[in-house]
Amino acid sequence: MTQPSDADLIAFVVREARMLDEHRFEEWLTLFAEDGKYWMPLEWGQTDPVLTGSLMYEDPLLLRIRVERLKGNRTFSQKPKSRCHHVLQTPTVDSRDDAVGDYHLYTPFHYVETRQDEQTLYAGWARHHLVLRDGALRIKLKRVDLVNCDAAFGNIQLFM
Repeated sequence: MTQPSDADLIAFVVREARMLDEHRFEEWLTLFAEDGKYWMPLEWGQTDPVLTGSLMYEDPLLLRIRVERLKGNRTFSQKPKSRCHHVLQTPTVDSRDDAVGDYHLYTPFHYVETRQDEQTLYAGWARHHLVLRDGALRIKLKRVDLVNCDAAFGNIQLFM
């Protein structure tokens, strides 16, 4: 891939959500750059994931550990397994710099996570910072801002 079109960038975000809905976590991990991060802020308008607590702030190693935990035979919180469903508004490309292969997208979403008789709805905005590495798009940062980020949550089992 040389310079992705806006349609390519939007398709990347939609494909990523489908991977999560279909529990294709190993494949999903390959979407992250080696220095990529998955961030879910704890505070409205939070600007620092390191010096301020977050719901999640994970690099590829921590994401891999979570994926391995989800697959584990001794992960009793996942018997039966949680399921999820993303409903995305059409992603918009906020900025693009083809010269360096740097792209920013914004996607409002609703996300449902369910296990047994419990179903939880989350609403928020995903911001993808994508980079072009070795001819492929990779996630440098996926930031998930929940509308009610400062609410008391139960366990969020999967990835939004």
